[in-house]
Amino acid sequence: MATTNINVRVDSVLKQEAEALFNDLGLSMSSAINMFLRSAVMHDGIPFEIRRQIPNAETKAALDEYEEMKKHPDRYKRYESFDEMLDEEGTDHA
Repeated sequence: MATTNINVRVDSVLKQEAEALFNDLGLSMSSAINMFLRSAVMHDGIPFEIRRQIPNAETKAALDEYEEMKKHPDRYKRYESFDEMLDEEGTDHA
Protein backbone atom coordinates (compact mmCIF):
# COMPACT_ATOMS: atom_id res chain seq x y z
CA MET A 1 0.00 0.00 0.00
CA ALA A 2 1.40 3.39 -0.98
CA THR A 3 1.58 6.04 1.71
CA THR A 4 1.59 9.83 1.66
CA ASN A 5 2.42 12.58 4.11
CA ILE A 6 -0.05 14.92 5.79
CA ASN A 7 1.23 18.14 7.37
CA VAL A 8 -1.00 19.48 10.13
CA ARG A 9 -0.45 22.50 12.37
CA VAL A 10 -1.48 21.97 15.98
CA ASP A 11 -0.85 23.71 19.27
CA SER A 12 2.48 22.51 20.67
CA VAL A 13 1.03 21.70 24.11
CA LEU A 14 -1.79 19.71 22.52
CA LYS A 15 0.75 17.77 20.47
CA GLN A 16 2.79 16.94 23.58
CA GLU A 17 -0.30 15.84 25.51
CA ALA A 18 -1.51 13.72 22.60
CA GLU A 19 1.91 12.12 22.14
CA ALA A 20 2.03 11.24 25.85
CA LEU A 21 -1.47 9.74 25.70
CA PHE A 22 -0.78 7.73 22.54
CA ASN A 23 2.54 6.55 23.96
CA ASP A 24 0.72 5.27 27.07
CA LEU A 25 -1.66 3.46 24.74
CA GLY A 26 1.22 1.94 22.79
CA LEU A 27 0.52 4.04 19.70
CA SER A 28 2.54 6.46 17.64
CA MET A 29 1.05 9.76 16.52
CA SER A 30 0.94 8.36 12.98
CA SER A 31 -0.92 5.22 14.11
CA ALA A 32 -3.44 7.25 16.12
CA ILE A 33 -4.14 9.59 13.19
CA ASN A 34 -4.52 6.60 10.87
CA MET A 35 -7.01 5.07 13.32
CA PHE A 36 -8.99 8.31 13.36
CA LEU A 37 -9.05 8.52 9.55
CA ARG A 38 -10.08 4.87 9.17
CA SER A 39 -12.84 5.33 11.73
CA ALA A 40 -14.07 8.48 9.96
CA VAL A 41 -14.23 6.63 6.64
CA MET A 42 -15.97 3.63 8.28
CA HIS A 43 -18.55 5.92 9.95
CA ASP A 44 -18.91 8.05 6.82
CA GLY A 45 -18.31 11.11 9.00
CA ILE A 46 -16.56 12.28 12.13
CA PRO A 47 -16.52 9.26 14.46
CA PHE A 48 -17.67 11.20 17.51
CA GLU A 49 -20.29 13.79 18.34
CA ILE A 50 -19.38 17.40 17.62
CA ARG A 51 -21.59 20.05 19.11
CA ARG A 52 -21.51 23.40 20.81
CA GLN A 53 -20.98 23.41 24.52
CA ILE A 54 -24.16 24.66 26.15
CA PRO A 55 -23.66 25.92 29.70
CA ASN A 56 -25.77 24.37 32.44
CA ALA A 57 -28.33 26.50 34.32
CA GLU A 58 -25.90 27.48 37.08
CA THR A 59 -23.22 28.62 34.63
CA LYS A 60 -25.78 30.48 32.52
CA ALA A 61 -27.06 32.30 35.61
CA ALA A 62 -23.50 33.27 36.57
CA LEU A 63 -22.80 34.56 33.05
CA ASP A 64 -26.06 36.53 33.06
CA GLU A 65 -25.15 38.01 36.45
CA TYR A 66 -21.72 38.98 35.14
CA GLU A 67 -23.28 40.75 32.13
CA GLU A 68 -25.64 42.62 34.47
CA MET A 69 -22.71 43.66 36.66
CA LYS A 70 -20.84 44.98 33.61
CA LYS A 71 -23.88 47.04 32.55
CA HIS A 72 -24.46 48.51 36.02
CA PRO A 73 -21.16 48.52 37.98
CA ASP A 74 -22.48 51.25 40.27
CA ARG A 75 -24.97 48.77 41.76
CA TYR A 76 -22.24 46.45 43.01
CA LYS A 77 -19.62 46.83 45.73
CA ARG A 78 -16.04 46.66 44.54
CA TYR A 79 -13.06 45.47 46.55
CA GLU A 80 -9.40 46.35 46.20
CA SER A 81 -8.40 42.77 47.00
CA PHE A 82 -9.78 39.35 47.76
CA ASP A 83 -8.55 39.72 51.36
CA GLU A 84 -10.57 42.94 51.71
CA MET A 85 -13.72 41.06 50.71
CA LEU A 86 -12.95 38.22 53.12
CA ASP A 87 -12.37 40.72 55.94
CA GLU A 88 -15.79 42.27 55.31
CA GLU A 89 -17.41 38.84 55.24
CA GLY A 90 -15.67 37.88 58.50
CA THR A 91 -14.13 34.86 56.82
CA ASP A 92 -10.97 33.42 58.35
CA HIS A 93 -8.32 33.50 55.64
CA ALA A 94 -5.11 32.96 57.56
